[in-house]
Amino acid sequence: MVYVHIVTALALLQFLVFGFKVGRARGRFAVKAPAITGNEIFERHFRVQQNTLEQLIVFLPGLYLFSHYFNPVVAAVLGVVYLIGREIFAATYVKEPAKREIGFALSVLPTFILVLGGLFGAIWTLFRA
Repeated sequence: MVYVHIVTALALLQFLVFGFKVGRARGRFAVKAPAITGNEIFERHFRVQQNTLEQLIVFLPGLYLFSHYFNPVVAAVLGVVYLIGREIFAATYVKEPAKREIGFALSVLPTFILVLGGLFGAIWTLFRA
C-alpha cells in the first residue's frame, strides 16, 4: 500500500500546485477575488484546478477500492498514469484548450479502470462469501 499512499500524496500535492497557479494567475492578470472570470488565461488555470478537483473525487476512492480488492501496485501504476495525464491536461489546457484530449483521456481512463475494478472486486467478494 505504500505505493498507493505515495500516489495519493502526489495527487494531492499536484492539486495544491494547480491551486497555487490559480492564485499566481489571479495576481498576474488582476482578477480580484471572488471573481472567476475576467482574463482567459486565468480562467484556464482555474478550470484546470476545478477539473482536477472533479477528477479527484472519483480517482481517490477508486484508487483505494482497486488496491484493496485487486493489487496495490497495479493501482499505483494506474495512479501514475493519472498523474501524468493531469500534467499533460494542465499544460495543454492552459496553452490551447482544444488540444486537451490526450491529457484528459490519460486521467479519465485510469480512473474508470480503478472504479470499475473496485466495484467488480467488491461484487466478486460478496458472491464468494
